[in-house]
Amino acid sequence: RNVAARAEVKEIHMPALSSTMTEGKIVSWLKGEGEQISKGEAVVVVESDKADMDVETFYDGYLAYIAVPDGEMATVGAPIAFVAETEAEIAEAKAKAAAAGGAAPAPAPPAPEPAAAAPPPPAPAAAAPAPAPAPAAAAPAPAPAAPAPVQGRADGRIIATPFAKKIAKKLRVDLATVQGTGMNGRITAGDVEKKAGVPSSAPAPAAAAAAPAAAAPAAPSPAAAAPAPLPAAAGTAVPLSGMQKAVAKNMMPSLQVPVSRIAMQMCTDELDALYKKVKPKGVTMTALLAKAVGVALAQHPIMFATLSPAGDAIIYNEKVNIAVAVALEQGLITPVLQDTAGTDVYEIGRKWKDLVKKARGAGLGPADYAGGNFTISNLGMFGVDCFDAILPPGQGAILAVGASKPTVVPVNGMIGVKTLMTVNLTADHRHINGDVAAEFLKTLKAVVEDPKDL
Repeated sequence: RNVAARAEVKEIHMPALSSTMTEGKIVSWLKGEGEQISKGEAVVVVESDKADMDVETFYDGYLAYIAVPDGEMATVGAPIAFVAETEAEIAEAKAKAAAAGGAAPAPAPPAPEPAAAAPPPPAPAAAAPAPAPAPAAAAPAPAPAAPAPVQGRADGRIIATPFAKKIAKKLRVDLATVQGTGMNGRITAGDVEKKAGVPSSAPAPAAAAAAPAAAAPAAPSPAAAAPAPLPAAAGTAVPLSGMQKAVAKNMMPSLQVPVSRIAMQMCTDELDALYKKVKPKGVTMTALLAKAVGVALAQHPIMFATLSPAGDAIIYNEKVNIAVAVALEQGLITPVLQDTAGTDVYEIGRKWKDLVKKARGAGLGPADYAGGNFTISNLGMFGVDCFDAILPPGQGAILAVGASKPTVVPVNGMIGVKTLMTVNLTADHRHINGDVAAEFLKTLKAVVEDPKDL
């Protein structure tokens, strides 16, 4: 899907990884120039407007020339690399790349090189504390060496955040020697800074935590330490990632849609009890909520219908496909659980676990976030009581889920305690009236408070 043939030399093009993608960013090349590649093998990680994804080649041969290096952008369809069938044709491939202007993006990487001269000074700074507390300084020294052997995922790939890769290039740190502490072994910017010996935000809070016990002035330290890890120099304009650009672009059309917002409280005692039973079998609360919402939506087809682009017709959908918002370090993505109303809750749990694993590890494919016709955004895990969510383009409604909290309520004329959760519904008022939205919430409340049939 991303390789076009040209005689013996082939071009790897920037693929269109989603229907809205117009350009992509090279996160990292998994193969270097001159290395042999095989058909079906992942050769590059591309950041689309949805997520980071591996891109495979459809040819056997040698990666002769990389036209777009790590961190650079390319429009969809533009050549990002050239493949030669044999080692003897590598020179010919490079010549074709030069003739095609493929060498143009290459000079970009040297730009950060000068800045790389600045980071080394922190290394001596790390050595300075050693003379004062000799015993203490000796302990940390062996520690950095330990992570190197531990580094590595089960599949052998090196996964790092785009910013971590940028920092690694700037500080000249080999990612293969860095121990990732992120989800599924993902390398973060902090991991790279730690490896390079550059002061990181992680140790600062730890030191500050102990300080307050010794003296009052140490109290401001945590607050002062928080702004320290700036992604870039103050005042510098940092370009949005492909995912952030997509989110920003998609939010603008939402401003043109007239929406209604209504909220409702519901008791989750029975749902919590059911969750305790199904949790050991791999069902998360997100999966259970998605099932409950899917069952309720199935009784109100208008709630997962969409308005035609012209705004003059309602398009009904056969199945309830729920998109669930997942926050990643580089932005927000909404993997889709297909047919939640007609799928067993245990199967939903397995699918959701797989989708989250893919999202955290840059393994989501276009099919994993396509086709959503209703969205759930859950901030309850952060202790948020209630909030309004922004309506995604092309959908009729989005449900914002708050935290479940024990609340004193009247029960049969007496005082009792129930666990209550507030949900806020944002709906497209052009085809979903307020009373219709309220009826849906009443159905959802009934399902949540009596979930035995889920």
